[in-house]
Amino acid sequence: MSNKVMAKAAISSVLALGVLAASTAHAVPEQPTAWEKCAGIAKAGKNDCGALNGSHGCAGQATVDNDDNEWVYVPKGTCEKITGGIVKAEKPAKK
Repeated sequence: MSNKVMAKAAISSVLALGVLAASTAHAVPEQPTAWEKCAGIAKAGKNDCGALNGSHGCAGQATVDNDDNEWVYVPKGTCEKITGGIVKAEKPAKK
């Protein structure tokens, strides 16, 4: 194999890897910088922490789906994209 052929093959490989890396770079979102308490979307038994109305104080105690008093944390900016989601509070993400 000549040096020109080897050089072309090497350059093609590097370019192909660059294209592959660029095409998958945005496939996974970055870590959230903030979270929001999103009410009205939690499934029964899948809520995060206490109910907003004080009916209970622990996670996993929601008794019905999509109760406006039950919530889960979602990345900031996500809640309003979910049907029925109501933003109740925000908190910064851990670093």
